[in-house]
Amino acid sequence: MLGVEKLKTLWAPWRLAFITEERSGECIFCKKPAENDDKKNYIYERRNLVFGLLNRFPYNSGHLMIAPYRHIISFEELRDEEWTAMLKLLQDTTAVLNKLMRPEGFNVGFNIGRASGAGFEHLHLHVVPRWSGDTNFMPVLSDTKVLPEHLDETFRRIREDFRDLRG
Repeated sequence: MLGVEKLKTLWAPWRLAFITEERSGECIFCKKPAENDDKKNYIYERRNLVFGLLNRFPYNSGHLMIAPYRHIISFEELRDEEWTAMLKLLQDTTAVLNKLMRPEGFNVGFNIGRASGAGFEHLHLHVVPRWSGDTNFMPVLSDTKVLPEHLDETFRRIREDFRDLRG
């Protein structure tokens, strides 16, 4: 059996983009939907007031985000119809993830403001599928997360199920 002491390199090339990409200061939640390239931007669902997309640097496979199109930074700015639309997309998103990935639970939450860890000041909801034991030794040893499925495949499966959901 390969001992941990013999493991010298763990390749995680998708992380390089996060480390090296130039930060333009643009809001991804405003920019990505406007580009109208849903596959490239991992936008799995568009609705009238809100949209859902995969997190490019996920905590777990199936880590998704839901945001209103309108650029707002606080709950107080949310209109009732946007809040309702976000919760409906959350409901449909967890149904699709339950069908495809069979998680044992979810972390669902908002990071509001820089002090909370928010990377962008545009209100958005994180949906993270969880499984018992999904916190393995990798984060402890090397601040690395092991994802069993490539983002492109996760996107394809989720988007396909949303098409089925719409009929």
